Amino acid sequence: MLYFQEEIKKVIQQQYTDLEVIFSASPNVETGHLSIPCFSFSKILRRSPKDIADDLSELIQSLDFIDKVESTGGYINCFIKKEILFRTIITEVLKLKESYGSNQSGHNKTALIEHTSINPNASPHVGRARNAMIGDSIVRLLKFEGYKVEVHYFVNDIGKQIAMLLLGAMKKESVSFKDLLDLYIDINNELKENPELENEIFSLLYKLENGDEEVRTQFRNLVNICINGQTSILKELGIEYDAFDYESDYLFNERLNDILEELKNTGDLEEDSEGRYVLNQSKYNLPMKAPYLVLTRKDKTSLYPLRDIAYTIDKVKKNHDRNIIVLGEDQKLYFKQIAAVLDLLGLTPPEVIHYSIVLLAEGKMATRNGTVILLEDFMKEAYEKAKTEIQKRRDSVDETSAKAIAYGAVKYSIIKTSNDKNVTFDWDSALSFEGDSGPYLQYSLARIFSILRNFTDTEIKNPDYSLLDQKEELELILEIARMNEVIELASKNLSPHIIANYLYGLTQKFSRFYHQHSIINASSEELKIARLHLILAVKQVILNCLSILGIDSVETM
Repeated sequence: MLYFQEEIKKVIQQQYTDLEVIFSASPNVETGHLSIPCFSFSKILRRSPKDIADDLSELIQSLDFIDKVESTGGYINCFIKKEILFRTIITEVLKLKESYGSNQSGHNKTALIEHTSINPNASPHVGRARNAMIGDSIVRLLKFEGYKVEVHYFVNDIGKQIAMLLLGAMKKESVSFKDLLDLYIDINNELKENPELENEIFSLLYKLENGDEEVRTQFRNLVNICINGQTSILKELGIEYDAFDYESDYLFNERLNDILEELKNTGDLEEDSEGRYVLNQSKYNLPMKAPYLVLTRKDKTSLYPLRDIAYTIDKVKKNHDRNIIVLGEDQKLYFKQIAAVLDLLGLTPPEVIHYSIVLLAEGKMATRNGTVILLEDFMKEAYEKAKTEIQKRRDSVDETSAKAIAYGAVKYSIIKTSNDKNVTFDWDSALSFEGDSGPYLQYSLARIFSILRNFTDTEIKNPDYSLLDQKEELELILEIARMNEVIELASKNLSPHIIANYLYGLTQKFSRFYHQHSIINASSEELKIARLHLILAVKQVILNCLSILGIDSVETM
């Protein structure tokens, strides 16, 4: 569709150079294939939108691919000759294949994205997995757009929670990843009964922060057991990382002092009554009762925000074209504080994506008291439920396909929802082979594979696209043609749910076409071949979108 849009723009701007031509989707195929609103042109041309639409319609009508143009209520509705429309779009899809839909907006550009960064104290729960799934789909989207992407994981390996876990682990001969959650719950319960344990916990932290090599090694070893366990689970979902950056590496970093000196020079760094360094952020109008960001303890040793500022500056100074971070909605105010610090230092903060929580029937999930749905258990349950659904349809169950359906169902249920909205996960709808679900998308694709298995490549050639004149065929090709603009919008807003929603709409249109018009038993051999080319294009678009969402395709269901 980009070709048609560019040619229409060209013919308009040859006569009206100041007009910025914006296209909008027509509400249905009967009212046009492309629409141009003329209201914004009125101020420039000092004429009514209707008169402008009438004049521009005559210009557009001169293009050889235009069938007809209608001027209605200040809109120009363009109808493209159907044979040219089908031939242009399908040829482009089958030529570009895995690249179809990409605008190459990231060509010769780089991006850094930090996501997941779960506290390294236990196996991850489902709520935190939303960070990783959103982050991974954005990584895939940016790569699809041509960016060279670095994926970073910031390991918060210092705080009280890790010291508590280490204290519990020191009482064991050996500790595995599977032991960590029970250890964490046990030490929390023990601390409630014996508050004096806090002294031992803070003693470990003190030794760590004062360079005790033995304690530092113990912290790092325990944290790595957890990180390796967490990332192996996420790898099963196809989510991987390029770099792990440790908060503890900033403990003895002289740059922390340099940052404090820079902040002193702004006049906004103060010492409070306890002797701590605090940054006065009142001029940023943040929603805080006390507009101070505490950076150090009274002995001037660093707190997490100061180390996070140093890490964020390091990322910014890598000079990537896009610098992105994925954070929970509970981090909104904190990120605004960090962004304000970077602004104060003359630096541009990362683009931030905030995501809301995942709810199950049990409600919000937490780790401390043990009321948690572990991602690992959730994946196993999804796999078992997917096997059951497959067994209803055929005798044997392929493990690879069952996992693809199970993990695709979980991912799609989470990604299809806008980042800023809560996800309420429901097993029945997630694993349904009908409706807005991952299995429905995979089943639509499998249906196309099933049809195509009846033919060889040599049998599908020389299509006559003039035979494709049904409404459902036209709706399908126009939806395929929208992929570039969908990808552009999703990339600009870092919103993978836009792609998920587009893909669902496409598969719905394919389903309507499939049920109303026979392919294999078409009325003529020529019509059959034309329709086979159409579904080849549909197949490629589904594959491309599933790949961006991190969902595996399934050829038989």
